[in-house]
This record gives sequence, structure tokens and C-alpha cells, in this order.
Amino acid sequence: MNADFSERRVKMVDGQIRTTDVTSAPIIEAMLTVPREAFVGAGQQDLAYIDEDIRISDGANGSARYLMEPSPLAKLLQLAEIDASDSVLDVGCGTGYSAALLSRLARSVVAVESDPALAEAAKSTLSNFGCQNVTVVNGPLPQGHAAKAPYNVIFIGGSIEEVPQALLDQLAEGGRLVAVEGRGNSGVARLFFKAGGVVTGRRAFNAAIKPLPGFERAHAFEF
Repeated sequence: MNADFSERRVKMVDGQIRTTDVTSAPIIEAMLTVPREAFVGAGQQDLAYIDEDIRISDGANGSARYLMEPSPLAKLLQLAEIDASDSVLDVGCGTGYSAALLSRLARSVVAVESDPALAEAAKSTLSNFGCQNVTVVNGPLPQGHAAKAPYNVIFIGGSIEEVPQALLDQLAEGGRLVAVEGRGNSGVARLFFKAGGVVTGRRAFNAAIKPLPGFERAHAFEF
């Protein structure tokens, strides 16, 4: 393991994670362990630990994809209160960094990615690092992966306009879904919880993260 990158991981955790009220020991340990530099392009490795989003794909129709900035990612993971016995659906896993973190927090992870090239990159990198409890699925993000539902936790790795019913339907009783609704500085992290078969949500904190494609609300025609 590259000692220089190990030092950068420590600096990332001390300077970006702990300073934003992330106190979960398992999350901090995961972020100290998972090599973030392995989930970006070869020419981007020196940027892997900056406190900014990193573009990992130009995407189609201008829908570029990003590796989420460490601080909001850690805060969203902490919001989900992931237990070691949980099954997790990771929506929009990109190159697999979030799935790698989740693999150290949960019992099993299904990571859904709509971009075939990103899905293949995630499979390869996760396999190289022995993340045997992660299954990568290439498919539309808003549909999740009903075949392995229900999930104790659903994590949506980018901002969306609203959570689709298809994902809420895949929550187990007592399950939590974490999402950022709204774009740019208007983004709000929300925690949804399923109890008695009913899903309710609450506002958690402001979060400006990059959007995920495919979640655009269909706007009705108005006279």
C-alpha cells in the first residue's frame, strides 16, 4: 500500500470528515482503509483526496458522473445508521468507492450502476480489493434492484429531484433510505424510514452534491 496515499487518507479523515461531525468509528475506519485513489482514473490519483467532487465519466447527454466529495459522503453514510447485519442497496455506485465503504459497514451490498463502463470498472476494482459481499448490477438507477429486495438501507449516491416509489417499495420494514433532494445549494439530505408499511421522511441537513441521471421529474404541461 502506498504510504503517501495512506497519509493522505489520514489527512482527509482528520481535515474533512471529523470536522463535519462525523463520529461513527466504523465509517472513519472504512475511510482510512479504502484506497480512494483506486476508484479514479490513473491521471486523477493525485486529486483523490481533495475536498471536491471528482469527475469519473463524461456520461451521455451531458450527464457527467462524479466521485462524491468525502465530507458529504461520510455524513450521508452516518445518517443511514448502517448496522453490520444490514443489506444495502447502493444506487449510482459509479466506480465502486461507495460500495467499497459500504462493504465494510454492512452484511451485503447490491450496487446499481446505469453506465456500463462504470459498472465494469466497479466490478473489477471491487474484486481486486476482495469485496466479496458486493454485487454490481448494470441497470436503470431509479428502478433499484427488486430481485434482491427488501433492503435495510438504500443509499442514493447523488442528488435527485424526488425519491421514486420503486425504491421506497424496496425498503424492508424498519429500513432507512438516504437521499439528497434538490440541486446545487438547494439540496437537502433527507432520511426516509419505513414503519408499519408506511414510509415517512425528515430533513437532516443541507447538502450540495452532484446529480444522478435518470431521476428528473416529469413536468406536466400547464396552460
